[in-house]
Amino acid sequence: MGKSTRRVLPTIIGVSVLTTLGADVVVLAARDGDATTSGTGRARFVAASDSTGLSPGAVAPLGRRLTPHVLVAAPSALPADVVAKIRGIKGVQGVEVVDAVQGMVAGKRVGLLGVDPSTFRNYTPKPTAQSDALWRNVASGDVAISFTMGSDGGVELGSQVPVGGRWSQTPLRVGAYATMGIGDIDAVVSRTTARNLGMPSGNAMLVSVPKTEPKTFIKKIRKLLPEQAKAVAVNPRIDHPAGGEVPGGEVPSGDVMTAEQVRTVIKAAYTRLGWPYVWGGESEAEGGYDCSGLMQFAFAKAGIRLPRVAADQARVGWVIPYAKAKPGDMLIWANDPTAPGYISHIALYLGNGKMIAAPRRGTVVQVQNVYTRNMRGAVRVSPKRANGLLR
Repeated sequence: MGKSTRRVLPTIIGVSVLTTLGADVVVLAARDGDATTSGTGRARFVAASDSTGLSPGAVAPLGRRLTPHVLVAAPSALPADVVAKIRGIKGVQGVEVVDAVQGMVAGKRVGLLGVDPSTFRNYTPKPTAQSDALWRNVASGDVAISFTMGSDGGVELGSQVPVGGRWSQTPLRVGAYATMGIGDIDAVVSRTTARNLGMPSGNAMLVSVPKTEPKTFIKKIRKLLPEQAKAVAVNPRIDHPAGGEVPGGEVPSGDVMTAEQVRTVIKAAYTRLGWPYVWGGESEAEGGYDCSGLMQFAFAKAGIRLPRVAADQARVGWVIPYAKAKPGDMLIWANDPTAPGYISHIALYLGNGKMIAAPRRGTVVQVQNVYTRNMRGAVRVSPKRANGLLR
């Protein structure tokens, strides 16, 4: 189990360069034919364009795709010799240096990366990686946001949104809906745009190390990292019960919820009925809740601390078949067409084919019939594991 990505990203708040450059940043629009003619359905997730702002070779073609397993982030630039040493470790297939912060995008605090579109695309889910138009738009100065931030957050494709620190932001065009497959990362810009925004340069890296457990690799590189740098697993493996047995009954204390905890969680979720769906909402302060914010609120009432996003919440216990679900389990779905298999929706199972959920933008927290399209099973929550994720 790994900690939330958001917890290792530094925050840009009121960086002075934002004020001095904010009025001078020129945002070009990348114009690429496949933005409007893709036969795979990717086109509807990329803002259409009609003139050229980049040379045809501005973004390199998709290369060999790699899976990122570890994210390292620090408050300032990672030393070049540290990056080189990690790149040279046996078993490392690739290292991608990026700029990484918690920033403000369209009024929401999210994980924001500054990337080289030509190389970073190789570390993203297949539909995202394959879209030349998407990466040309990013290279030209657009921001690409996650599918859920766009569809459920109500941020329109092609619209201008403020991006930057808490006190000073620059308007950027939303050039694409594209989930990067990295928990807590909801927005990506080019490294040129990142520098104009005042983001730290080269303060993070993604490491692909497919034949080594991320936890083992993180332990191995810890002595190489600067004092304030942190490393976390990118989307740690989802656990399934050994031998197909579902945890429950006589198990060590804390491995599964008690009957009292289940009642408390369900009761807490019911108190939110009728509250509006608000993307990023996790308390009354935001005026509503999203699906994972509702889970975080309800489980907290039983003393169980959940990570913030659905993809991480799916790792707080064991994933079991829906047919074996019990009240108090969480149900999970992979609905994101830009990142197949990525857990993007979650709800609380009530039993008898019913669940309580914050479904989507324009709805309220409600009791629903369970549906199984794109469902990936149920999560038997382990309080011990859940609380351990956030230490």
